Amino acid sequence: TGFFLMTLATMMVPFQVIMVPLFLVVFKMGMYDSYWGLIIPRVAVAGSIFMMRAAFSGIPKELAEAARIDGLSEMGIFWKIMLPQVKSAVITLGILSVNGSWNDLLWPMIITSKTEMRTLANGLALFVGQNTIEYGAAFAGAFLSLIPMFVLYIVGQKYFVEGMASTGLKG
Repeated sequence: TGFFLMTLATMMVPFQVIMVPLFLVVFKMGMYDSYWGLIIPRVAVAGSIFMMRAAFSGIPKELAEAARIDGLSEMGIFWKIMLPQVKSAVITLGILSVNGSWNDLLWPMIITSKTEMRTLANGLALFVGQNTIEYGAAFAGAFLSLIPMFVLYIVGQKYFVEGMASTGLKG
């Protein structure tokens, strides 16, 4: 489809090219200095759309047709039939999105002015000064920042592996 191909074409555009227009959109929507401004642009990226399309394409259309014949509404079909079928892909996408946001340095610096709104990567960058680097504190902070992502992956490992396999993504 044309929309899908156009969405995939956006994967070829580096973030630095869309950074200023994205900032203007987020600012005009009133999401500057908010968690929504940090989260929403990260969720609607082309890779996420590609992954979810691949997951939904693998569901037989007969499941939805049978549910329609049984009288289930379109929202009911989505929530009760389709979403449970792609649960692994949704969890995988969640893990990848959280990991990407957790490690993001540039976007939080652009979209936030308050230091308490910034991500951990921005805090770790403060250990690097103009003339000195506090290696001990930086490495300790980097190690501590790894722990939540490690725990998230361990907890969601089963779904992560299933989601990668079901959508055909190569790791």
